[in-house]
Amino acid sequence: MDILISLFQIQFAGATMGMWTLFLAVVCALVIFDLGVLNKEDKAISFSKSVKLTLFYIAVAVLFGVWVWFQFGAERALPYFTAYIIEKSLSLDNVFAMSIIFSYYGIPLMYQHRVLFWGIIGVVLLRGFALSLGTALTLKFSWLLFLFGGLLIYTGVRIFISDEENEIDVENGKIRKFLTSNFNITNELHGNRFFILKSTTGTSFFKRLHLTPLFMALITIELADVLFAMDSIPAVLAVSTDTFVVLTSNVFAILGLRAMYFMLAALLDRFEYLRYALSIVLIFIGVKIFYSHFFQEISPLTSLLITLTVLFGGVLFSFFKTKKAQKNTD
Repeated sequence: MDILISLFQIQFAGATMGMWTLFLAVVCALVIFDLGVLNKEDKAISFSKSVKLTLFYIAVAVLFGVWVWFQFGAERALPYFTAYIIEKSLSLDNVFAMSIIFSYYGIPLMYQHRVLFWGIIGVVLLRGFALSLGTALTLKFSWLLFLFGGLLIYTGVRIFISDEENEIDVENGKIRKFLTSNFNITNELHGNRFFILKSTTGTSFFKRLHLTPLFMALITIELADVLFAMDSIPAVLAVSTDTFVVLTSNVFAILGLRAMYFMLAALLDRFEYLRYALSIVLIFIGVKIFYSHFFQEISPLTSLLITLTVLFGGVLFSFFKTKKAQKNTD
């Protein structure tokens, strides 16, 4: 028993092994709950259920943040909440991309949740590796923060002055071209299966593995997230280089993405102007790096309040403008 207690007290990446164990236990419980309870049958998730699930995942993330506050204090809890909110907001791009990918491959709602479940598991693993590497490199080479700051300012300005939303061209994309040229592909859905064995010679003796549209959608979503990570990872690392804060906030934001997709998929048009708020937040985070280094440190509480105010204002403005546009067309 003493040995076990000693192991839990070992410091690793900014927290004790006991704290990392608690975090992993919560994540595993959520994954098992999603897979064993919510993902048992192939059926579409209703809007009301997706709202409840989204609020549930947010509540879990907030409770974990409160626990971080009592364990480490506000100096680590406030960056956790800021990073979580930024990642959650940037996830709207993922929702938009997912809707395009599902539409292109003709994936019905009843099978989308299966793709999203495994897709999000893959995203968590990829982001976990990228963020762990990013925090290690940033701590070793502090000048990388200025590179991230410049990248965030550039990205924010580009989003703000752009007239069009970023669009994913699935049909002409390199991902689809690579898969279709190197693997056997079937154009028909085969239930919830990602792979099938199919004869290509007219006989039943020689069958080859074929990828179904479900798998095509899955791998496209996974690789598309790598592109979106180019914005979100620098944004989170600009908020904090604390490995524990960065990883936990990011993972909790991503885990609730599946429920959020079904809640927002039908409401994407109502968030038309939110991208301007997101661009302002990215610019602010980028400028904060330079300002804090050369002039005066901006407190975590100030960063959190500014982020919340800008994003909340963007949501209200977007809903007001789209509602007004709907009335004019009626």
